[in-house]
This record gives sequence, C-alpha cells and structure tokens, in this order.
Amino acid sequence: MTRTEEKRLNTLSPFEVKNTLIKLANSHHELHMINAGRGNPNWVATAPREAFFYLGQFALEESKKAFQDFDGFGGVPQKEQISKRLRDFIQKDLSNEGMNLLKKSLDYAKDKLKIDEDDFVAELVNGILGDNYPVPDRMLKHTESIVHDYLVSEMSSGITPPSGKFDIFATEGGTAAMVYIFNTLKSNHLLNEGDTIAIGTPVFTPYIEIPELEDYKLKTIEVTADEALAWQIPDSEIEKLRDPKIKAFFLVNPSNPASVKLNAKTLNFIADVVKERPDLILLTDDVYGTFTDNFSSLAMIAPQNTILVYSYSKYFGATGWRLGVIALHENNNLDKMIQNHPQEIKDELNERYSTLSLEPEKMKLIDRFVADSRAVALNHTAGLSTPQQIQMALFSLLSLTDKEESYKKSAKQIIRRRYKALLESTQIEPIISMDNKDAAFYYVEVDILRIASKLLGNDFVSWLVKEHEPLDFLIRLAEEKSVIAMPGGGFDAPEWSLRLSLANLYADDYRRITKKGSELLTEYYNEFIALAK
Repeated sequence: MTRTEEKRLNTLSPFEVKNTLIKLANSHHELHMINAGRGNPNWVATAPREAFFYLGQFALEESKKAFQDFDGFGGVPQKEQISKRLRDFIQKDLSNEGMNLLKKSLDYAKDKLKIDEDDFVAELVNGILGDNYPVPDRMLKHTESIVHDYLVSEMSSGITPPSGKFDIFATEGGTAAMVYIFNTLKSNHLLNEGDTIAIGTPVFTPYIEIPELEDYKLKTIEVTADEALAWQIPDSEIEKLRDPKIKAFFLVNPSNPASVKLNAKTLNFIADVVKERPDLILLTDDVYGTFTDNFSSLAMIAPQNTILVYSYSKYFGATGWRLGVIALHENNNLDKMIQNHPQEIKDELNERYSTLSLEPEKMKLIDRFVADSRAVALNHTAGLSTPQQIQMALFSLLSLTDKEESYKKSAKQIIRRRYKALLESTQIEPIISMDNKDAAFYYVEVDILRIASKLLGNDFVSWLVKEHEPLDFLIRLAEEKSVIAMPGGGFDAPEWSLRLSLANLYADDYRRITKKGSELLTEYYNEFIALAK
C-alpha cells in the first residue's frame, strides 16, 4: 500500500480501517489470522443463559395449559400460584446451574426485594414469551428493581451509594443508549447547535464523531489522560470543566483503549466541580467497570448531574443480545434545568410531548429519552423487547446472588492471564503493570514509538516517523504477519499506537502477537540500518 493510500485510510474510523486490515490479512491464506481488533469477548456466561432457556420451557408449558382449543397455540399463563409451579419445576434438577440460578433468583426477589412471588414469576413468564408490549414502556417493573440493585452493587464498590433511587431505561445496547441521549439532550435544549462539550480522551471513536455530525454540530474540547500517569487524567485537564461555556463532559470509565478507571481523587475532583457548576452535564459509559477492582461510577459520586450508560455486552459475553441501560437519579439537576428553561422553550417542549401527558412540563428526562426513542408519536410501542429484558434480569441476578463473586473473579482472571501472556516476552516495562489497581485490562494501548525508542534508539524513531505513515505498522502487521489490531490514533491515543483487545483471543495468540510485532519492528530497524550504510 502506498503512502498516499495510507494517508487516505487514516481519515476513516478505526473500525473501518480494521475491515481493510482483515482483507489484507486474509490475502495470505498460509498464515493463521490473529484478529485482536474488535473487543467481542470469546466467552459467554452460561448459568443465566441456561436459566433463560429453562424458564422459557416452563413458560411454554404454562402457556399451553392456558389455551387448548387449537393445536400449535398457547395462551397467557395463569398467574395464581405460578411461583409454586415454577419452584416445583426447578426442584426437578437443582444440580443444574440454570435451575439453581432460577431458585436463587426467586429467593432474592422474595427476601431482598420483598416482591410478591406470583407477580414476579408472571413478569418473568410473560416477558420471556414476549406475549405483550413492554409495560411500563421504560422497563418492566420488577426487572427494573433487579437491574437497579445490580447497578448500585457493581458501580459503588467501597463507597456509600447515594440515597434515593435511579430511574432506568432498558435500551438496545450501550450504543443505542448514546444515540437516544444525544437526541433527547438536543430536543430538550440541554445541548444546542454550537455548544461546547468536553470529551475524556483517548476514547471510543464514535464519542468523538457523533457530536460533530450535522445532526448536532457541537464543538468539542479534549480532557486528555496522560500516558505518563498510567492514563489518569491530570488535575490541570479537569480544571477545564470549570469553564462555563462547557455544557457537558462525556467519558468512558474505565477508558477505551487505555482500559484504566479514573482514580478516587479524580472522581472526587469532578464531583467538586459540579458542586460549583450544577448546570454541567456528566455522561459516563461504565461498561468495563466490572473488570476492575473496587469500581465506583461517577453516577454514584455526582448523581445529580450524571447520566449513566451501562451495557451487559462485555462482562457477560452478550454483544449479540444488545442489552444496555440509561440510568438517571430520581433527584437530578437535568430535570431542574428543563424546568428553568425560558417560557418560550417550555412552550415548545410542552407541545412536543403534549400527546403523552396532560402535564408534559412535568415529564422526567428519563421518560423523554423513552418518548424520543420512538419519535414521540410512537411512544406507545417504545421499550426493549421483553425477552431481552428477562435475560438482562437473569444476568443481573447472577451477580446479585453470587456471594463469593466467583463469576467476577473468573472474568477478571481470564483477562489478566491474557495480558500476562502478552507481556511475557517483552523487554521493557509496560505503562500498565500487572498490579495496577485501576486497570481493567480489557484492552491494551501499545505505543510503538515508546517501545522503539527504548529498544532501538531515538535516531531510529526519527527515521521511522519521517519515512512512514503511522498506519504503516498496522498495515504491514496485517499483510505480512496476519495480525489485526486497531489504530490507536483513531481513539485520540498517540498516532503511532495500536489497540489490542484482550477479550477475543486465547493466551497463546497474545504470545504470538508479541512475537510477530517484535519481528516487524526488527525488520523496520534492519531497513534503517541498511539505508544508513
């Protein structure tokens, strides 16, 4: 590939670059392709899936009993004593992990949430059958209570969670949540064309790209983590948030691609800023939080200003399920900001939502997310499909009933083993050490120039930068070594860096990646030496 072609390729999203790299890697059929590009985990949580399928079997039996007039048809299951019938069904095989989780789930709902068992089981059964629209449309009642407990449990480790509760909207994954949030913030004049928002970088590329679209036309500034500080954000960057022209701060925590959570000092600093600036909107995507030790979300520390986005995709190996949530504290400043709009804007918004409420001015922002997800007019058909919500509840219940945190420990161990394998044959100290308490290790950002400088000298680095485009290393890695990585520059990481996912390959693959990357760097160095003679 010519240098001009590499420059053109560098204008694309890293996810589109990855597709080109895959084509190049596939051109060498004699080599086994190692794709560490996209962060799709190669594991699945088995117990909640098995529970889902057994619950479906029970629900279908109940449905057939309720409608026997025609073959091939079932009806709405009878609610009376349905929990007893489910317990009898479960009792058949408690040694099975799915059945065991169903029993624990019933016990949790009864003992911890104080939910009427027949009400709870009826929601599970009708939900898994998908025999009705989602009611309430924002989220099924008992499912929301379970997901609420899961989020508070996982997002407030080591701190006291805020009083009150979070309202939750179940969405088609975290990316859908982001689209809904941007649209509703714009529609409700919390963000307007030409406004400035801050973005914590390096970051998942769409968060950089979305604000600049014609739909929003937002200006952005970066609040940049420092590689020298093991990817923490220095105080001097957080200070930028004091500027009143900045309307919102969006971040991924733990970060992507650096895969490091914000430390307590930084989280508290941000919380102090919003005490001074109650109009500052915080949006945090915490999908990788469960892979770190003692994770605390900004939503738990500054709940009045924070919109929380969470996806079940990575932790439970469920990218295909498309399960995400938006959570917003019941007592939040964003609702107050809408109430404090000038009368002209209030009138406009009242008209927008007038078909949904006799008092549209009292609609919460969380409910506006729901309405706007269906262009308001189709609000009555809003909501995540009920079978998806039931699977979400079962994922949540796996963690809530796992007193020993065995699933979490295993998930973290899987990732850490792979990181260790990647580092085994490296000759320099990594930016993120194995004992880093803030690291999620889901991704790793590899700074090629840093490695080259330490191993081969600054003269070689100067030559490399002068003679080659930043993407050249990734292109040759794909074309000559059949290894796929993502360009770090596309995430606003250093241009000469690459992002590896530690979720979708096995330990031996990461050893081979290190070996092949070292081989390629040596080949560049040999070119440099030959030209210098």
